[in-house]
Amino acid sequence: MSLRLYNTATREVDTFAPLEPGHVSMYLCGATVQAPPHVGHVRSTLVFDVLTRWLTASGFQVTLIRNVTDIDDKILARGLELNEPWWSVAMRNERAFTLAYDVLGCIPPTYEPRATGHIPEMITLIQRLIDQGHAYVAQGDVYFDVSTFADYGALSGQRGEDTQAGIDVAAAVKSDARDFALWKSAKPGEPAWDTPWGPGRPGWHIECSAMATRYLGPVFDIHGGGMDLLFPHHENELAQSQAAGDAFARWWLHNAWVTTSGEKMSKSLGNSLLVHEVVQRSRPVELRYYLVSAHYRSLLEFSDEALGEAGAAYRRIEGFLARVVDRVGAVSVGEIPAGFAAAMNDDLAVPQALALVHDTVRAGNSDLESGSVEAAMAQAQAVRAMMSILGCDPLEWAVASDTDSGALRTVIDHLVNAAVVERAAARAARDYAAADAIRDRLADSGISLIDTPDGVRWSLAESE
Repeated sequence: MSLRLYNTATREVDTFAPLEPGHVSMYLCGATVQAPPHVGHVRSTLVFDVLTRWLTASGFQVTLIRNVTDIDDKILARGLELNEPWWSVAMRNERAFTLAYDVLGCIPPTYEPRATGHIPEMITLIQRLIDQGHAYVAQGDVYFDVSTFADYGALSGQRGEDTQAGIDVAAAVKSDARDFALWKSAKPGEPAWDTPWGPGRPGWHIECSAMATRYLGPVFDIHGGGMDLLFPHHENELAQSQAAGDAFARWWLHNAWVTTSGEKMSKSLGNSLLVHEVVQRSRPVELRYYLVSAHYRSLLEFSDEALGEAGAAYRRIEGFLARVVDRVGAVSVGEIPAGFAAAMNDDLAVPQALALVHDTVRAGNSDLESGSVEAAMAQAQAVRAMMSILGCDPLEWAVASDTDSGALRTVIDHLVNAAVVERAAARAARDYAAADAIRDRLADSGISLIDTPDGVRWSLAESE
């Protein structure tokens, strides 16, 4: 079964085929670094991380470009608010985003260009638009002339007066209220670069068009980002790129928002949940599992309760693999089951794919209880294969955390084993009340004892 993806441009789920056989070129709108990342910011990165993993597992080589917008109105405003240089604000928050991506297990992009490193490409693209009559200079600013591009609004579905929503602040120098800034003339205290039409800085939309074509060429396979970027950002990217003569992206993929209390997560609503705060009360892998578990085009309502439920579901997968490892010593990554592949090929239907993961875990636990260790091993290998596509393979995450937690686990292991010996002695003496009391004390501390044919095994107790 070939991969099918929803293309925002056609509003249909279409069979995906890359321009170049065996190679996928993809551009993802990355962070605008005026503040550290909240949970809503990282959902997009996680969605396209899963897509990258699935494409790679399907035999494609993937070139992923994820930009950093490090010059922007919001960054400049934040610098003024903090009485701090704009570039300092940008660098600090870029590092915060990188840390969040790393903590959540995201594969690094092929390239991660900064906007300020690609001013020459932007100037060249703007000059092409001016020369072809699609842009005009007005008092040092340069605007894209929307009236010259007949398909403006086709990507987002907004036409006519609707396309005025969310555009740049209207200026008297514009020919049309819908026109948007490609270049902004220099203002006191702001950074500026020299151009044929005067010093200034780039508009937001021109940055991504210039960087995408710099690394992927005039036409490429996939352009991704959050639904909040569809208009005006992606609409304007597409208009200026195609007006200049570049075919640009063939597929447009958009993930839905993360909401809190039914509203889009954003700083303006005061309901941001910063990643570095959330991972203090939930393991990073559990946060990742939660954020990738919904379909990428579905709104995800964030709450600590829902995160806790997702964490409990993840720990059931983790517990099964731990039990198999205890019995056989090691579990390799197996083949991806056909049902999982079918779900992922159906527009990344992760909820259906996860349903198969949990079915496999239940079957594997039954195999363990019946003593069918080889069958349980096969189920565990399949679970690892599926979870690795989601970037949530418990055994892979366990290896990564061993350096930090190994010494602590050794100490706990000695203490629990001492209690297990004491409990065994109580049971041998038929003092079952004392034996039960030992088990209960361990349970109160979050330690679960499991009696198996090979002896007593302990684990962190799983939440229901």
